Amino acid sequence: MNPKQVFLSVLIFGVAGLLLFMYLQVWIEEQHTGRVEKKREQKATSVITEKNQERSTNQNPKFHMPEDLKEKKENLLKSQIPTAILTKTSHTQGENQAHKLTEKHQGTKTVFKKFNEMNWPLDIRPLNKSLVKDNKWKKTEVTQEKRRSFLGEFCKKYGGVGHPQSHLFHMVSRIYVEDKHKILYCEVPKAGCSNWKRILMVLNGLASSAFNISHDAVHYGKHLKTLDSFDLKGIYTRLNTYTKAIFVRDPMERLVSAFRDKFEHPNSYYHPVFGKAIIKKYRPNACEEALNNGSGVKFKEFVHYLLDSHRPVGMDIHWEKVSKLCYPCLINYDFVGKFETLEEDANYFLQLIGAPKELKFPNFKDRHSSDERTNTQVVRQYLKDLSRTERHLIYDFYYLDYLMFNYTTPVL
Repeated sequence: MNPKQVFLSVLIFGVAGLLLFMYLQVWIEEQHTGRVEKKREQKATSVITEKNQERSTNQNPKFHMPEDLKEKKENLLKSQIPTAILTKTSHTQGENQAHKLTEKHQGTKTVFKKFNEMNWPLDIRPLNKSLVKDNKWKKTEVTQEKRRSFLGEFCKKYGGVGHPQSHLFHMVSRIYVEDKHKILYCEVPKAGCSNWKRILMVLNGLASSAFNISHDAVHYGKHLKTLDSFDLKGIYTRLNTYTKAIFVRDPMERLVSAFRDKFEHPNSYYHPVFGKAIIKKYRPNACEEALNNGSGVKFKEFVHYLLDSHRPVGMDIHWEKVSKLCYPCLINYDFVGKFETLEEDANYFLQLIGAPKELKFPNFKDRHSSDERTNTQVVRQYLKDLSRTERHLIYDFYYLDYLMFNYTTPVL
């Protein structure tokens, strides 16, 4: 072996040794970092648990809930507190079906870690009523305070805070943002959401009137931003400083309204996607035409799909629980409106946020205007096709929504 070969051998072994040393050093650092992060997570979890225990021991003794809640609350709260997995949700007529979370939040682990160090907004803020000059809103004001108080007390007693850092972007994906008047509006389909989007477009300066904006422009125009389109700081700042509003509806009415809208009229998305799957699984001896086009789904078949733990096709925002759309026990809404008093509540809210005086909430029916609005009497007709057991199971499905928003238990 000549000197040149010896030199090359020594050089090769030296380089190999250096690379091995560098690899071991990186591995050791990663192991150490992992242990540190794990300890921090455990510490954060224990702190949250302690705070929740403190909060539940200092409850207002005057707040009472139905006795049967004690039997059902564990399962209900499991469904209310979302998992740490970022999931996909269906959107109106199937638009934006691929959730925005996939590419945009690849670095969520780091982002959530930072968010954990911030203060999650826990307390209900008093509404700023300085812009309300008219005394005619006194009754609405009292009703609003009762709703806010009821929801707040319910959530303190039964809701828990959970771990908001693990699914923040999913939690706020249905919240629309209007920066000029500092509004956050959580969309609940079949509870006046189309007209609320029209109002937000006018407030944003995107339209001069809420009465001349088409349905397609509202739902497919992509004119409005959702809260998950902002970075962590933008989300956190808006959650803590903007006026947060949610408008809800009697769960049974909302369900029937969604069924009538999506399955009793021609629909290029819900019939082939949901209708075909529902007919195939829940209609014995279905004809070939129904299996091919998915039209003519019956309410009873739709209910079987809703209550089936092994649904042939996933849930949809039009009949999803409000507790899973807007997370009202994790996000403290400043304003709780109801579809049953929609016009009154909405116009009072516009006063609160300083909207232009001429802007009024539109009361027209967005689509199928010739159809009778879904009301208590209409709902009763649809429920007649169901067995008593099926009616009770629907109530159980929406039980948490009924309780959170203090809706009267339906006669089943």
